[in-house]
Amino acid sequence: MSDVITKYSAVGRRKESIARVSLLPGKGNIVVNNRPIGGYFLRETDRIILIQPLLITNTQEKFDVSINVRGGGLTGQAGASRLGIARALSIADPALRELFRKQGFLTRDPRMKERKKYGQKGARKRFQWTKR
Repeated sequence: MSDVITKYSAVGRRKESIARVSLLPGKGNIVVNNRPIGGYFLRETDRIILIQPLLITNTQEKFDVSINVRGGGLTGQAGASRLGIARALSIADPALRELFRKQGFLTRDPRMKERKKYGQKGARKRFQWTKR
């Protein structure tokens, strides 16, 4: 009988970003859009946001993380990836769910860009009013 490799997958979203995350048992390699994490997320804060669920659970050496992310900006993509990793880890080990819930990692950030309104310059900004 062959060894079955367990793959845990989840989706994370934030703003306009959508991240599809896959966790495979491995040595802790993190790949984002077929690039190493340092080559994709250049800001240290984005990398820290992304690996927070792995650091809290001490599983950064246990899983290889493969992330396919698109849309939005880099910080939104990092937040979406964090949600996806937290969801995948909670599928892998349901005992971690309560820890992630307390940290707020399983809560989807509902803030979205407000739509532009007709007769206005933007979502809130109006055209300048002239008296004459």
